[in-house]
Amino acid sequence: MESHAKWKRELQIPHLLLADTKHEVAERYGVWVQKTMMGKTHWGVARTTFVIDEGGKVAKVFANVKVQGHSQEVLATLKAL
Repeated sequence: MESHAKWKRELQIPHLLLADTKHEVAERYGVWVQKTMMGKTHWGVARTTFVIDEGGKVAKVFANVKVQGHSQEVLATLKAL
């Protein structure tokens, strides 16, 4: 949680950040998954972006997110809502 708070301060992020230390939210959204890296299997969060509309409903899901260009995709989706 401290790393989230530090990151938020450094970047002056005005939004509330979630530190899902028990991965409860990740499990509910189906993004707490088994991953394999360098032949070792472990549990972690699948890089996913959820766009939530004003009514609190999931409007769009971006799975297997690649950082390059992703912010533009999300911004276009937000503008279309």
